[in-house]
Amino acid sequence: MYAEERRRQIASLTAVEGRVNVTELSQRFEVTAETIRRDLAVLDQEGIVHRVHGGAVATQSFQTTEFSIDTRARSASGAKNAIAREAIAFVPDSHGGIFLDAGTSLASFADVLVAHPNAHRWSLVTNSLSIALSLANSGLDEVQLLGGTVRAITQAVVGDTALRTLALMRADVAFIGTNALTLDHGLSTADSQEAAVKRAMITNAQKVVVLCDSTKMGNDYLVSFAGIDDIDVVITDSGAPQSMVDALRDREIQVIVAS
Repeated sequence: MYAEERRRQIASLTAVEGRVNVTELSQRFEVTAETIRRDLAVLDQEGIVHRVHGGAVATQSFQTTEFSIDTRARSASGAKNAIAREAIAFVPDSHGGIFLDAGTSLASFADVLVAHPNAHRWSLVTNSLSIALSLANSGLDEVQLLGGTVRAITQAVVGDTALRTLALMRADVAFIGTNALTLDHGLSTADSQEAAVKRAMITNAQKVVVLCDSTKMGNDYLVSFAGIDDIDVVITDSGAPQSMVDALRDREIQVIVAS
């Protein structure tokens, strides 16, 4: 595991548990205590956790920082690929409509989607410029890219045109990405326009499947676009804190932990 990914998982654990200690983190990640102390020092400098004697505690601030699509694609890439393979179980059996949200987790899922034998039978709707191009280049005919304004940092299409189009649509399944997931704030992201499109997809789908790698659990971004009770399935990876997995299941949400 790379240092960056380990630190993101430490940040997620701290956010979920409220407090972590050096000894437990050292055992969990199979690194030295000194390595964990350096990780916590970096996270403290970035304002993600607060260092305390023997460990760290969570901050309470809502994040607003966005990273480029290339940077996010490199983060937890193995986990995203594993999550994508599990997500394919939730596509319609034959014909049906699918919403594909923007994001790097969804890009990984799109790569798996095109190899499915029923791929040509589905009507696929996305607000991701890069995902639409990937699907079209794979030879799929029923791919609709929502119209609107393209956000350069995420390559997501947003705005009134996209929302008006979604208002007229219904899908069997919406596959949604998120920047963060907490029990109180639900699913959240940094940009209100992207949040509006995600919310519209969730509202107009019969089933909502969230692709959320463990580094996002316990984090909070500024704009909430769905509550926990608005979603049906969460697919995450083995780095997810067990307390969060149990809490979601207690809320009658199906949780799939990809290996």
